[in-house]
Amino acid sequence: MERENEFVLKILHVSPECAPLAKKGGLGDVAGSLPKALRKNGIDARVLMPGWPGVLDRARDLSALPSRPLGTVSVALNWRSLSAKLWRASIDGLPVYILENDELFDNENIYPEEMSAAAAEPMIFLSYAAFELSRAARWKPQIIHAHDWPTAIIPSALRWHRHYASMAGDFDTVYTIHNMAHQGLFQQECLNGWGFIPDSFSALDPTSLEFYGLVNLMKGAINTSEAITTVSPSYSWDIQTHDGGFGLDGVMSTNKGKLRGILNGIDYDVWNPHRDPLLPAHYDISRREGKKTCRRALMEGFGWDDDGRPLIIFVGRLTEQKGVDIMLEALERFMPDKIFALIIGSGNEFYNRKLADFEASHSASVRTVTAFSEERAHLAYAAGDILLMPSLFEPCGLSQLIAFAYGTIPVARATGGLADTVIDADSSPDGTGFLFADYSISELEAALNRALMAKEEPERWNRIVRNAMKEDFSWNSSAKEYAALYRDVITAD
Repeated sequence: MERENEFVLKILHVSPECAPLAKKGGLGDVAGSLPKALRKNGIDARVLMPGWPGVLDRARDLSALPSRPLGTVSVALNWRSLSAKLWRASIDGLPVYILENDELFDNENIYPEEMSAAAAEPMIFLSYAAFELSRAARWKPQIIHAHDWPTAIIPSALRWHRHYASMAGDFDTVYTIHNMAHQGLFQQECLNGWGFIPDSFSALDPTSLEFYGLVNLMKGAINTSEAITTVSPSYSWDIQTHDGGFGLDGVMSTNKGKLRGILNGIDYDVWNPHRDPLLPAHYDISRREGKKTCRRALMEGFGWDDDGRPLIIFVGRLTEQKGVDIMLEALERFMPDKIFALIIGSGNEFYNRKLADFEASHSASVRTVTAFSEERAHLAYAAGDILLMPSLFEPCGLSQLIAFAYGTIPVARATGGLADTVIDADSSPDGTGFLFADYSISELEAALNRALMAKEEPERWNRIVRNAMKEDFSWNSSAKEYAALYRDVITAD
C-alpha cells in the first residue's frame, strides 16, 4: 500500500473492543471495520486494544497471530510500573496491536461495573500505551483516534499529564463520541495517580476535567482534542441540546467548530445474506427464497409452529436507551396471535427478569435470548419481517443498517442516526421503514400497525424490501469523510 517516498497518513485507533476479537456493541464493529476501510483509501490505519480473556485465542484461531510478541509496553500508573506484552495480529489485512496482561485485562465483560480508580486502570493503561507503542511496534502514528470514555483521557493527557504533555507535539488527536450518556465520571483523587497536574481540575477553568465536583473524561477530550466526531449527522446536533447533551451540551456548543457528524457504516463482508456463513440458506435482492428457508430454520429452532404470522425481532442491548420498556408494552397489544416476537440481547438483571416474565406470559408467541449469540443474531436478521428500534436516543444505530441488507424492515423512532438512515414508507415511494416521533407506547404501536398493514399488501411490501436491500451503507463514503478530516487536522498544524 505504501510506496517509497509517498506520504501516508498513519492513524492509530485506540478502543476497548474490536470485532471480531472482542465485541460488546457498536464500538466493536466500528473499530473492526472503519480502519479496514481507511486502509482501502490509502491510509495506514491500525488498532490498539486490550487482550481480554479469549482475545488472543480468537486471534490464533483466525491464524492471525505470530508465534512471538513484538515486545513489551510499560506505563507508570498509580505509582507503579505496569507492563504488557505487545502482540501484532493481522485481521483481514488490518494490523491490530493487542496488549497482554492477564491481571490487568481479566474482565470478560470489558466494561467495569463501577467507576473507580481501580476499575478504570485497564482503560487508562490502554490509553497511555498508545503513547508508548512505537518503541515495541517500530511504527508511530501521526494521529491517535480515541473512542468514547474508555480512551477519552488520551487528548487530555497531552495537555495535563506530568510526562505525556511533553509529547503534545508528537501526536494530534481525534475523538469520537459513540454514546454521550457514558462520560467517564470519577473522583478527583484519581487524577494524581493517573499522573495529572493540579491545573487539570479547576472550577475556574471551563476547559478542565472538572464537572460538578467530579472528573469528566469525556469533557476533557471534547475540549482538548483537535477534532470531534459523532456517529451520525443528526446526533451531532442532538448532543448540543439539553436532552441529548447529558450536561455537556454547553461544552459541545462551545466546541461545535471542530465537530463533525459522520455516519457509521457496516461491513458487508460480515453482514451479507448472499454469503453469510452463519445462515442455513443464502439469498439476495433478486432471489429471496433463502429468506423463507432461514425463517423455517429459526421457527424450528425455537419450537414454533409457523402459522405465517409476521416475525418481529429486536437485536440489541437491553437498556432504557433502546426503548425496551415501551417495546414490551406495545408488543403486549399484539398478543396473543397477531405476531411472533423474538428478542435477542443482553442487559442487567432487571431487564432480564422483565423479558423472562414477558416470555412466560406469552409462551406461544414470544422467545427471548438474553445471552448474546452472534449466530442467532444473524439468523434473526435473515428470518425476520420487521425490526423494532424504539430508541429513546440513538447515536447511529447499526441494527437498522444490517436489517436493510437482510430485507427486514425497521420500525424505528426518528432520532439520531435512525432519522438519518430510515425513510418512512408512508411518506415516500423510496421508503425503507416506518418512523415515529414521540417516545411513547401509543406511537410505537401505531408505527408497528402501519408496518403490519403494509405487510398485508404483497406488492407494496416487496417494493419496501427491495428499497431497503438496495441501500448502501458501506464504510467507503464514511471512510472518505474521515480521511478528509484527518488531512484537515494534519494541515491545520
